[in-house]
Amino acid sequence: MRLRSKAFLISTGVLMLAVLASVVLGSVFGGQEQTPKVAVVAGASSVVDGNDELEAVPVADEAEGERMLRAGDVDAIVAPAASDPLGITVIGLDSAPREVVGALSVSPSVELLEPAATDPGLAYLVAFGFGLVFFMSALTFGTTISQSVVEEKQTRVVEILLSTVSARALLTGKVIGNSVLALGQIVAIAVLATLGMILTGQRVLLGGLGTSVVWFVVFFAIGFVMLAALFAATSAMVSRAEDIGSVTTPVTMLVMIPYFLVIFFNDNPTVLAIMSYVPFSAPVGMPMRLFLGSAEWWEPLVSLVILVATTALAVVIGERIYRNSLLKTGARVKLAEALRG
Repeated sequence: MRLRSKAFLISTGVLMLAVLASVVLGSVFGGQEQTPKVAVVAGASSVVDGNDELEAVPVADEAEGERMLRAGDVDAIVAPAASDPLGITVIGLDSAPREVVGALSVSPSVELLEPAATDPGLAYLVAFGFGLVFFMSALTFGTTISQSVVEEKQTRVVEILLSTVSARALLTGKVIGNSVLALGQIVAIAVLATLGMILTGQRVLLGGLGTSVVWFVVFFAIGFVMLAALFAATSAMVSRAEDIGSVTTPVTMLVMIPYFLVIFFNDNPTVLAIMSYVPFSAPVGMPMRLFLGSAEWWEPLVSLVILVATTALAVVIGERIYRNSLLKTGARVKLAEALRG
């Protein structure tokens, strides 16, 4: 039913479009631009020869270069000019060809004390992609689990279900079913992003992003099980759909905080390092550090062990709250009471 619902299809489509837009923008910010073509009139070739930033197209005279410029075959014309102190002139069509002028200009060498390993604009887009996918998928499927739990409890269908299966089996079914859908959505997004980078010629970026995407899928698969168990457990503490927000707010905040942190602090190594070891933000923080190349080979393994242990603890506690609250209707069940049973 969830797979055929309009909400699921629309949210998946929105995520797909967001990822596709990130890939396209990544191609633009990645600096994958063609070398400007210039028509070089005889007598000015010595200025362009050996310049790797320009592609020279020899022409017999300026008139031939003008025809090519108007036809869009070249970006500018480089012609000799006796009146110019440099001995050449650059001719554009409707605006100054800044790229050509910049390539012909003499600039001093520039050195950076701490050069950035990744383009800041590209790093922001990758951080936005990881954060958005994690936020949308976790929140969408977490909300679905919450609504399902309260609906069964409010209509008292859960009493019939519990006469056939145990509370643990019922919770396991909800967590596994929604986890499979969420993971399938993530894998589909990863495949789309990979195909998009291949089609846009971003094979270098794909080589650097591929490892982090794989780790993102792994971390998300385990992290979502933890969040799903918490969404189900907290939702079982209320009996009305109107009260879902009041009990699931803490879990929702655990989903929202990593999204905002990775957006605003994607260039802060200290914040990313902390995020990569906190279980609720590790699915976003660690893949981002892997993309930036700031994580050692052993760090994802340590973070994954911490995440697995936290997930196991969350499932045990969540199952206890879920089991002790499921048949209690009326007023909201207090957390201490749900834990005691």
